[in-house]
Amino acid sequence: MSWIKDRFRGFDQQLIAVNETGSVTYAEFVQKVEGWLGAIQKWNIQPGDRVGLVSEYHIDVVALLQALVESACIVVPLSEDDKSVLEERLDIACATKLIVVTNYDLINSATVNCQDYTAKTSEVNSLMLPMLANKKAGFVIYTSGSTGKSKAVLLEYERMISKYKEKIGKSFRTLLFLKLDHIGGLNTLLSVIFNGGTIVTPPSRQARDICSCIEKYSVELLPTTPSFLNMLLMSNMYKNYNLSSLKVITYGTEVMPSSTLAGMHAIFPDVNLKQTYGLSELGILPTQSKNSESKWMKIGGAGFNIKVKDDVLWIKSDQAMLGYLNADSPFDAEGWYNTGDKVEVDGEYFRILGRESEIINVAGEKVFPIEIESFLLTLDNVQDVLVRAKRSPIVGQIIWAEFVLNRDEEIATFKQRIIAACQAYFPEFKVPRLITVTSQDNIVGSRFKKIRKAKTESV
Repeated sequence: MSWIKDRFRGFDQQLIAVNETGSVTYAEFVQKVEGWLGAIQKWNIQPGDRVGLVSEYHIDVVALLQALVESACIVVPLSEDDKSVLEERLDIACATKLIVVTNYDLINSATVNCQDYTAKTSEVNSLMLPMLANKKAGFVIYTSGSTGKSKAVLLEYERMISKYKEKIGKSFRTLLFLKLDHIGGLNTLLSVIFNGGTIVTPPSRQARDICSCIEKYSVELLPTTPSFLNMLLMSNMYKNYNLSSLKVITYGTEVMPSSTLAGMHAIFPDVNLKQTYGLSELGILPTQSKNSESKWMKIGGAGFNIKVKDDVLWIKSDQAMLGYLNADSPFDAEGWYNTGDKVEVDGEYFRILGRESEIINVAGEKVFPIEIESFLLTLDNVQDVLVRAKRSPIVGQIIWAEFVLNRDEEIATFKQRIIAACQAYFPEFKVPRLITVTSQDNIVGSRFKKIRKAKTESV
């Protein structure tokens, strides 16, 4: 893959990164990669090593990541938020080395410690054996687990980046919002650096810091989640900063509430609001939104085949994972993957309704949570809301709405107001029967995505 170094060298004095610590050119980045290659040799990291990397984004970490894949390692990016499951995830990935970055003020081989790691399992997962034999670099990415147990996805690096070899897309100054351990975050990073763009790394993912970075560094592209965009709207933080540099906001990882999309378009009428679609198992598919106000989009392109079966989207991908390290293969005999996403189809356009597993069945009537959430978000004193099923011995399931409020309100009064509004808008089976108030952390995870794990207790 010599074309990669040639690509980076060709960008030369263009900026690859900028943040509060300064800026770095592509030429300087190539030098940083060379420095990390020397450190990797000193640490006795060999081709085929499975290297856990616990870190946030930083250009020196990106250079280390590039050096690891150039050294034919399988990298396991992990978040600092994953401390409670760190050992479990390293063991599943058959890790041999562990690198933890804690001090982001100064990152080099002297300040970053590489430790030997001995996984509890004595055997390398059989899925990895062909990669090790052929000295192929790769990644182990864990699914978010927002709807169940996290799965360990094994990806081959060369397959992931093959789409960048022939065709170069637009280069933007891009804020890295989605985390390094997320397929969307990793895809964003690769897309930016292989297209000669510039990455901007914020100090945190709070609305204030995101808006500040956009203003300070003239960010053009913000890839994020609907949950964060709703937080941005509710915080009103966008009013305090000049965000006129924004050209594109992409959103994915979960279904976008119509009310949130409408609010974003009203505030940013000149920004292209583009829906993305992808899965850890398949990669990120090319998409084209009908327009900035629409949730309809075209999906797919070269390397992807699409079909709809019983209103569910199925995809076959040239960029597909090699498999799960901790679960059976989800592909059928012909290589098709059932996404579990219910869709509507209008000619070339698709509209994602929600996961089949998230549908609430109220006495035989099917309800998509996003439809209820989108309406509830328009009501007074609602900062955020999560809708899911609660088991009922009478009707099978009822609708449970968990709210985050903007201000204190007497709970009984709030419940009466919400039920009355829903009864005036929805048929009776779509009206929430359980209403609770909680904190933001209980409904949105560290990846700024709604936590939709099933609650099985009866009411």
